[in-house]
Amino acid sequence: MRACAASWLAIALITVSSVCSAQAPSIETRRAGTFKQVEGETWIGPSDARRPVAPGDGVQASERISTGQNGAASITLKDGTVVTLGPDTTVELSRFDYNSTTQEGNFLLDLLEGSIRVVTGLLGKVNPENVKVKTPTSVVGVRGTDFIVQVEPATK
Repeated sequence: MRACAASWLAIALITVSSVCSAQAPSIETRRAGTFKQVEGETWIGPSDARRPVAPGDGVQASERISTGQNGAASITLKDGTVVTLGPDTTVELSRFDYNSTTQEGNFLLDLLEGSIRVVTGLLGKVNPENVKVKTPTSVVGVRGTDFIVQVEPATK
């Protein structure tokens, strides 16, 4: 009787685990990209809850990334886009969706302060109209290229 009850419980747990994992995507499936290089002070998350990052850490859409005075970072996104952040930079990866089968998706990066270099990946080559970098004063439409954008800090 105990063996039967234990088997039933194990099956129930596997079923519940399968249903839960089917409903909530894993961290890896939500990962938009990976930090490849990190120097100095580099954080991820909002100002009040930011945490330091290291090479290999993931980044998800809607996360804020910032570097300090001696910080810099390079992130490779799932479509091959490389975003390099200079010192004293704050960006938000507002939107990143990418389907590797159809090569369709959207990319919107908000550059709040500092400087970035972007080398576009497949999204910029296949769907350039879906790749944009927004600054406090403009929106840059990308046409599959390598470019640098800089935003001066707001004066207080």
